[in-house]
Amino acid sequence: MVVNILVEARRNTFKSPKPDAPRLLAFDLLTEVNRNEGYSNLLLPAALSASNLDDRDRNLVTELLYGTIRMQGKHDWVLSQLSDRPWSEVDSGIVDLCRLGVHQIHEMRIPDHAAVAATVEVARKRVGESKASFVNALLRGVTRKSIDDWFAPLREIEDPVTRMSIQYSHPEWIISAYFDLLKDWDEVEAALLINNVPATPTLVAWPGYSTREELVECGATPTSYSLFGANFKGNPGSLELIRHRKAGVQDEGSQLVATVFAHVAKGKKWLDICAGPGGKAALLSSIATTRDISFTANEVSPARAELVKRVVHGAQVWCGDGRDIATHGENFDAILLDAPCTGLGALRRRPEVRWRRTLKDLRALTELQRELIEASIGSLNVGGVLGYATCSPHLAETTVQVKDIVKKHPEFELLDISPFLPENLINATRDGAMSLWTHRHGTDAMFLAIFVKKS
Repeated sequence: MVVNILVEARRNTFKSPKPDAPRLLAFDLLTEVNRNEGYSNLLLPAALSASNLDDRDRNLVTELLYGTIRMQGKHDWVLSQLSDRPWSEVDSGIVDLCRLGVHQIHEMRIPDHAAVAATVEVARKRVGESKASFVNALLRGVTRKSIDDWFAPLREIEDPVTRMSIQYSHPEWIISAYFDLLKDWDEVEAALLINNVPATPTLVAWPGYSTREELVECGATPTSYSLFGANFKGNPGSLELIRHRKAGVQDEGSQLVATVFAHVAKGKKWLDICAGPGGKAALLSSIATTRDISFTANEVSPARAELVKRVVHGAQVWCGDGRDIATHGENFDAILLDAPCTGLGALRRRPEVRWRRTLKDLRALTELQRELIEASIGSLNVGGVLGYATCSPHLAETTVQVKDIVKKHPEFELLDISPFLPENLINATRDGAMSLWTHRHGTDAMFLAIFVKKS
């Protein structure tokens, strides 16, 4: 009888976890990104499209996911001081839940008690009562001090790399790479700060299919440098021009790579040798069509090649390794090599990249870049134009590769890109190449060098 009474009492006091839908979705997506190598910019739109969330909750999921990923280094610094075991040894589910909670406490306008309670409900649902208790204890520990008190000790750290790594939530090797280029700690700080600010979607009109004026009529505002671009504060997927593939979504820096290359390019046969997922290929193919130029796109990934096919309006698309481009037996008058790179210039749009890339990756990528450069050179006609682009400012992926081309291939001339840039685009070159910075130009930190094959 007594046992039955106790069991009944426990049933009456236990409440099933009731996490709210936005935080539950944000945690599930965070798990896919951090633990299963998912990409937030691909997972989030698909998840939101499949959900029944209203606009307010969609915005909450977006900030929880992107914001937590961006700032998780900073959050880990706080949590590691509260954990009774090494933070690297704590269960991954607890780690990501606590990151999600700290982001609400420190970076969002959510009351502490609500941030803790809501996150604990997600923990109860996803990792169980015992682990949820640990999450609760850690997050309550975070709330016992203000954010100013938590980060006051940073003022005592003399090494700017260490200090900025914590304050702006970037790995130290990226901060060092930025300083190698900028040579000024104030500029480095500005570059790190802007990487943590969400980017407004940028639309692109595809010549022959839409105009920038039409984008403006939809509520967008013209970009500063690209004649085809417009910034849009709403959901691009809501626009008819986007849905019917008459216009696209593309960072203004990426648009400049395509348009500057197209301005310099010669001849009647163009190739985008690493075209996926298709932003530059879409714009280039549209420009090529208006000039009666044959355009071909090549992409190694079958899935990404399919994405390219959807936006190049019937242009030829090959699926294969760019290093084997010669097997097609065709030469071209202009080749754009938008090379695989570390992506250090697009960290505000791809937040997980900063945590995934390492110096080991850099070494492998620079070797791949050299091999793709050689393949491109081998398929370029005499008098043709080669554009070498990256969405990274890193010296090893930009200036070093350019110098290597000039040294190995005396038949190639590096063009001074300055005459081909918009007149109002200032402080945007490095050794004759275009070198954009997010904190200077409001674009991704794109790089573009252009060569002409003289003989």
